[in-house]
This record gives sequence, C-alpha cells and structure tokens, in this order.
Amino acid sequence: MPDVFLVCRTVRVSYSCGWRVALTARPTSAPGGFSTQQEREVPGRIAGIFGSSPDELEVRLANLPRYMRRAHVTRFAALYELFKLVQPVKGSVVECGVFRGFSLMTFAQLSAALEPTNLTRRIYGFDSFSGFPTVSDADLPASTGARAGDLAADSYDELSRLIEVYDSDRFLGHIPKVQLVRGDVNETIPRFIADNQHVVVSLLFLDLDLYEPTVTALRNFLPRMPKGSVLAFDELDNPIWPGETIAVLEEVGLRDLELRRFDFDPYIGYAVL
Repeated sequence: MPDVFLVCRTVRVSYSCGWRVALTARPTSAPGGFSTQQEREVPGRIAGIFGSSPDELEVRLANLPRYMRRAHVTRFAALYELFKLVQPVKGSVVECGVFRGFSLMTFAQLSAALEPTNLTRRIYGFDSFSGFPTVSDADLPASTGARAGDLAADSYDELSRLIEVYDSDRFLGHIPKVQLVRGDVNETIPRFIADNQHVVVSLLFLDLDLYEPTVTALRNFLPRMPKGSVLAFDELDNPIWPGETIAVLEEVGLRDLELRRFDFDPYIGYAVL
C-alpha cells in the first residue's frame, strides 16, 4: 500500500469531485491524491462561470450539462447502467449512504422517466445525515483517519423538499416513490424491515464506507433480493475504506460473486445475483 494511505486523513468532498487528501507527514514518492492540482481547480472555475452567467437561474439549470464536469457525467452514466440492469426486475431500489442525494435522486428521476407506471418501485435512502455514528477497528482508523462524525451532510430537509417537488412533476405523483430513512443504519435498517415485511429489493447500492453498517445492510437486505437483482458497491477494493471489502468477505464471500465494473467508471463494482 502506498505510504500516502498511512499518513493522511481523507475527506470526501463528493464522489464527483474525488478526494481531498491532507498529508500529515513528510511527502513521499506516492501521489498526494487522486486528482491533479489543475483538476482540483475546475469546480471553482465552473462555479465562477455559473455565477457570472447572464442567463436566469432557471435557464442555467435547464442547461445543466454546460456546467457538468466529466466526472459528474461518468457518475450519472454508471448509475443509469445500474438502473437499466434492474429495470426488468421486480423490487425496490435501496441506497445505503445518501450523503447529498446525487445517486438517490438519479435513481428516482430514472424511475420516473423510464418506467412512469411502475408504481410499486420505491427508492429508499438510508443515512444518518450527521456523519459516521461510529468507526470500528475493522475500518483501520489509525491508518485511514476515519472518525465518528466524518462525511456529515445535513441534506435531509432539502432533499425532502426536492422530493415533494419531484412528486409534483411525474406521472402517478400522488403515490409515494422516494422515502428517506434518517438515523444510524444499524438501528434503522432492522426496524425498517420489521415494519415493511413486503419489501423486495432489486438493487442494493452500498455507499456506507464502513464495516459495521455494511454488515447490517447485507444481513437485512440480501435475503430479500431475487435472482437477477443487483448488488452494487462504491468502495469495494478501496484502500481508503477497507471496511466495505471486509464486510463483503465475511457476509457474502467474493468467490460467490461475479464482480463486474463499467469500463468508464473507476469506483462502482456490482454483481448480478
């Protein structure tokens, strides 16, 4: 493992913007992150152009691809491909680790656009919305720097308002489609299953980063996934977040999964069950 992973504290800005790595020891020969300085300057440059545009805000939003980074398009395309895999499969989409809602609302919009009459497909999003509740020894906090409270995104209220608007702009909008479940997933997922015995899962997207919540998600949702459903990961085989891989090794076993990736995206791995 490169020394950089042993001496740095990592903070995810967003999946589309990569990682910001602050070194806490002398530089090594290993790279100081996944992005060049030039790439790290791109978001600010785009924000400046967006802010100074003579167009009204509504016009800018309607022409959003003008301001999207390549990484944003890559992320959206990968989520689209995941959704297309499960479109013919009965069941709901479950995302564990909502953060600011990019993936959650992408799945929601794809369902509304590609299967407007699929009224039983729900999009469930689980997150504490206050960062990691705890970090276990399996997450190697001494070397990765992961701490309780990391990756806090107080996006629950805004996402709730956006979901309300989303419902007003789709077919069968009076029937709920997206549900946010707030709290420590080690507590909320078992309670959710107990209260929703009917739930079948066509896509489980694990973006929890850590060992214990990933174990909880796998134990509770995997038995509800039919043949042809998709189990997807965002941090598998990632040295910064070892807990997700350890959880999969213990709960599923990699030899039982035919792991796949998209040739244009470096992060997401998935298996069709």
